[in-house]
Amino acid sequence: MGLQVKKKKSQAMEKMLNWTIKVGLGLIAAGAAVTKLFFTVDGGERAIVFDKFQGVKPKVYGEGMHFIIPVIQKPKIYEIRTRPRILHSNTGTRDMQVADISLRILFRPDPNFLAKIFLNLGENYEERVLPSIVNEVLKAVVAQYNADQLLTQREKVSAEIKEILKTRAAEFHIILDDAAITHLQFGKEFTQAIEGKQVAQQNAEKSKFLVMKNEELKKAAIIKAEGEAESAQLIAEAIGKSGPGLIAIRKIEAAQDITEMLARNPNVMFVSDKNPNMLMIPAGPGVMMQQPQH
Repeated sequence: MGLQVKKKKSQAMEKMLNWTIKVGLGLIAAGAAVTKLFFTVDGGERAIVFDKFQGVKPKVYGEGMHFIIPVIQKPKIYEIRTRPRILHSNTGTRDMQVADISLRILFRPDPNFLAKIFLNLGENYEERVLPSIVNEVLKAVVAQYNADQLLTQREKVSAEIKEILKTRAAEFHIILDDAAITHLQFGKEFTQAIEGKQVAQQNAEKSKFLVMKNEELKKAAIIKAEGEAESAQLIAEAIGKSGPGLIAIRKIEAAQDITEMLARNPNVMFVSDKNPNMLMIPAGPGVMMQQPQH
């Protein structure tokens, strides 16, 4: 009897365990099935749904969780944030120089036309469109400028490329937020020619400055000569009116100025040539005055 009871208990536990496993597997399968009934759109993304019977639906799905029919429907998610990309192109200038240009663009898809983008271009729309239209626009714009103009008018060229590229990208429902030239390089020979031209221009400006400086010096000399001539004429007129007395006064004033200047010099002594028997008496700091000897 004891063995039969134990056997029944073992069978009951085994049935319970099998039932628990089946229920667990059923819940897992149900959970997996439920997850396939929904898809999630994160922030900065939009989605469209491809139906195997109806094709691409025009509705655009925003952020959040959305219902789909598993196997029959499949979501296609697009990032609508602005993304950067750098594209390169070798193109010719108007003066037949080859320019190596790198263009940085900021782009994003138009959320209102994701269904058309998917139908016409697919999920990798940027790979199909951007390299082609960027190369096309760069060639069209750069061909209108000489090589030296591309260097001196770089911002203007970038703005023109941006406007034309915006229009071309909009035809494919791509929004272009910005475009700018980040790299511009020419051949080695042209670069050397540009450097030589810049040095020549600097030398020309320097020569022009020297010529202008000499002209100003000449003008200053002429003005000075005219001033001296006018001064001499005024002095001559004054002498004619006042006689030689004016000259005598000017001599006395000049002698006084010279005496004051010499008196301030500590290395100057006054000696009389008429009376050598005179004593040198200090008359101030560094000045000696003469006194006759008896």
